Amino acid sequence: RPGGRMARAEPPAATFERRVLRSAAEYHYLRVRLELPDGGARPSVAQFKQLVVSALRELHGEVGAALPVDVLTYEEKTLSAILRVISSGLVKLWSALTLLGFYQNRRCAFRVLQTSPFLLALSGNSRELVL
Repeated sequence: RPGGRMARAEPPAATFERRVLRSAAEYHYLRVRLELPDGGARPSVAQFKQLVVSALRELHGEVGAALPVDVLTYEEKTLSAILRVISSGLVKLWSALTLLGFYQNRRCAFRVLQTSPFLLALSGNSRELVL
């Protein structure tokens, strides 16, 4: 040992690990509204579901149309629904609904009002709260 000193071990350099946690939820829920500006015939729940499937097929082909989407609630009066989709298919469903422009040769538009991995989060909307 030169100089009679003990070699001092350097403390290990601090290491940082970045972790991104994806939602572990199996499903995502979307509150959507179909807008039909001319006020014609309103789709039944079966026609609404078929419209969602055809939107997926139009944008993503047969693979998109096979995406499991459930209509949990549907109000024919307001054309509002809560949809359930597996989390891995959320972007496919959302994009297909956004790009749909026609229902029975009439202009239409889907509006995604809320989305959450928790169904309970869609039970109330603070933006529609009446005090």
